[in-house]
Amino acid sequence: MAKINLLPWRAELRKERQKEFAIMMGISAVLALAIWGIVHFYYVQKIDIQKNHNKYLEEQIVLLDKKITEIQQLEAEKQRLLNKMRAIEQLQANRPLIVRFFDEIVAVLPDGMSLNKLDQKGNAITVNGIAQSNARVSTFMRNIENSQWVTNPKLNVIQAKDDKGQNISQFTLQFQQVLPKTEEEEKEGGTK
Repeated sequence: MAKINLLPWRAELRKERQKEFAIMMGISAVLALAIWGIVHFYYVQKIDIQKNHNKYLEEQIVLLDKKITEIQQLEAEKQRLLNKMRAIEQLQANRPLIVRFFDEIVAVLPDGMSLNKLDQKGNAITVNGIAQSNARVSTFMRNIENSQWVTNPKLNVIQAKDDKGQNISQFTLQFQQVLPKTEEEEKEGGTK
């Protein structure tokens, strides 16, 4: 048999396979780089989109905070105006009370008595006066108890004096003015 040298053919095959392997490795590396680049580009785009969303949301939050501040200022202004309106309504409603009060004082004051001084602090009223007798002071107190506009009389001081041959009682009396209920209080009282 003839001797055939297979070494060059095998060497050539090996070189070709190594060349194919290097080409495949190069293609794989390029493909891996391309895939990595595409994935990197995709995620960079997603991050940029999310940053834009976040920036938009932050701008909207700033705008909403300004609107909330404006709304709170408007609510405070509304409350201030409502308080003013209530005060004006109360003043309007209480305007005839002074007339009623003095009419009631005249109605409950018995003959033989006069008032020298009248002080009012809120609903509390203090009067100083003179009476011909202690019985008239008692009548005055009973009249106050029976009145619908004044109530709760308390006698603080009563002094008997003899002035020009007449017995005169000087007194200090406290009582409360009854204020009519407002519409809101009547509604609350009716629902209970």
